[in-house]
Amino acid sequence: MNVHSKTAADAIVVEKDVAVPMRDGARLIADVFRPKDGARVPAILNLGPYQKDKLWRVPDTLEEKQNDWMNWETINPEWWVPRGYAAVRVDGRGSGKSSGQCEPWSLAEAVDFYDAIEWAAGQPWCNGNVGLSGISYFAINQWFVANLKPPSLKAIMPWEGFADIYRDALFHGGILSVFMTNWITAHMMHHVLGRASQLHPNGWAHNTLHFWMSNNLDSGAFHGAQADWDKITVPFYSVGNWTGFGLHLRGNTEAFMRSPSKHKKLRIHSGSHVHAFYTEEGRADQKRFFDYWLKGENNGVMDEPPVKLAIRHGADKIEWRHEHEWPLARTRWTKLYFDLSPPAPGRPENAATLVSTNPEKASSRSYICSHMGTMGSTSAASSQVMGGGGIRPNMGIALETPPLPDDVEVTGPLAATIWVSSETEDMDLFLTLRNFDADGNEVMETGQQGAPVPVAKGWLRVSHRELDPALTRPYRPYHKHTRRLYLKPGEIVKVEVEIWPTSMVFKKGHRIRLDVQPRDGTGSAGYMHYHADYNTGKNTIHAGGEFESYLLLPVIPK
Repeated sequence: MNVHSKTAADAIVVEKDVAVPMRDGARLIADVFRPKDGARVPAILNLGPYQKDKLWRVPDTLEEKQNDWMNWETINPEWWVPRGYAAVRVDGRGSGKSSGQCEPWSLAEAVDFYDAIEWAAGQPWCNGNVGLSGISYFAINQWFVANLKPPSLKAIMPWEGFADIYRDALFHGGILSVFMTNWITAHMMHHVLGRASQLHPNGWAHNTLHFWMSNNLDSGAFHGAQADWDKITVPFYSVGNWTGFGLHLRGNTEAFMRSPSKHKKLRIHSGSHVHAFYTEEGRADQKRFFDYWLKGENNGVMDEPPVKLAIRHGADKIEWRHEHEWPLARTRWTKLYFDLSPPAPGRPENAATLVSTNPEKASSRSYICSHMGTMGSTSAASSQVMGGGGIRPNMGIALETPPLPDDVEVTGPLAATIWVSSETEDMDLFLTLRNFDADGNEVMETGQQGAPVPVAKGWLRVSHRELDPALTRPYRPYHKHTRRLYLKPGEIVKVEVEIWPTSMVFKKGHRIRLDVQPRDGTGSAGYMHYHADYNTGKNTIHAGGEFESYLLLPVIPK
C-alpha cells in the first residue's frame, strides 16, 4: 500500500479529531486536511455516518491509488489539498467519533451540516468559501442542507445522490426498496457491533427503520429529506449515472429540471458507483467547477453548454456529448403501442409486440402473480427473484419491436401508459427496458453496483396511481402518494408509470423490449423490492382500441 508520497506529506497538515460546535452545544468530530503553507483556501466538506477514520481499500481498477487518507465516497486529500483546497470530513451525530443519536437524512442532520459549514468558513485557514462534494450519502444530504441556505455555502456537487427519500429511495412507485432496509441494518451493525461501539455504543438507538416503513405514504414526515427545489438556488453541478436507476439518478435529473438556480449544470455518466468520481476526467470537471465558484477563477466552465451526457452505444461503449437543456429540445416523443395479439407460432406464450400505431381492436393478456413460496409474505428479497414465487421465465408479458431498420437513439425521461385490472385489490408493475441484438442476445451494461444491468427500469403500485397534475409532465408522471386507490375485482384503470431516464443507441437490427412483470426482473440485484401479500392472483393488461397502452420514448434525431 502506498502510504503517502513525500511531496504530499510535506505539503499537507492533518488535524485529527477536531471538535466542531453545534448550536445545541454538541460537538461533532472532524478531520481537517489543509495546505501546510498556511494559505487561506476554500473548504470542501462532507458529513455523514461512514466514519472518517475507516480506511477505504480501493479497487485496483480505481485511477486514484491507495493511501492512508482514502475514505469511502469522499475526495482524496492527497490530490485536492496540493491544488489549493482544504478537505473536511465530519462524523455525523451518533456516528464514528461523534456522540448523540444518528438520524440519517433528517432535518436534524441538515441543521448540523449547516453549522459545520459555517464553522469551517470561519476558520483562519479558510477563505470563507465552502463547497460540498462526495458520492451517494455525501451527495444526498447536500440537497437537504441546501434547503436551509447556509450563507457560506457557495457551490455543491452532488455526485450520484437522490433528492427525495420517498420517491427516489424508499418507495419506488409506492413499493418498498429493500436496499434501504438493508442499508440501515448494515450501518447499525457497524456502529453497534463494530469499532465505533467502543466509543458510542448507543448512537443508533433511534428507530429509523420503523419510521421509514410506517410512513409509507408521502405524508410530509420526510420533509427534511426531500429537496425543496424552490429554495435550492446555490450554484450546483448535479452528477448522475444512467445505471443508477433504483436509487440516485432520478434525484440528479429532477434537480436540473426543477431548481430555479441560475447557475446549474448536469452531467450523466455510466458504469460503477465510484469509479467515475476518481478518474482524471471526472476530477477535472469537479476542480474546474469549484475553482470557478470557490476561488473566483474565470476558467469558462459556466460559459460551456450546461449538460454533459455519456451517450451509450451498448456494452459500456459511450461518447460524451454536450447539450443545452434537459430534456433535449429536439426530442421526438415517440409512442410504441402495446399489441397483445396472440403470439406467433414458436414464440413464447408471454410474447407481445410494440407497434407504431394503436391496434384497432382491444385485446388483453393475463398472468398469475403467484405467492412467494414457503416463506410467504415475509420472504427475503432474494427469494422473490430466484425460484419460489420470484421471477420465472415468461412471467408477465414481454413486448418487443421488430428488428430496427436503423440505429435509434433514446436519450431522456421515459414513461408508460397502461390499462390494467386485477382479481385482487392491488397490483405491482415492474417495467424493464431491454436491448436485444440481432441474434437474440441481450446487451447489458456495467451497473452502479458492478453487476450487469439492462437499459432502464420503472415501478408502480397501482393503488398509488393518483397523479399530481401540477408536477406531471407527459414524459414524467409525478405521483402524489398521499392515499391509496384500491382496485375492485375486474375494474379496469389507466395508470401512468415513470421510467427513470436513460440513454441508449439501439443499433440497426436490434430489438427494443419492454417487460411488464409483477416482480423484480432482470438486473435488479442490489435494488429489489418487498412485495406485499395481497399482490397475488391474476393480473391483466389491456391494450388496443379504447385502451391505448404504450411506451413513450425520447427519440433523438441524428
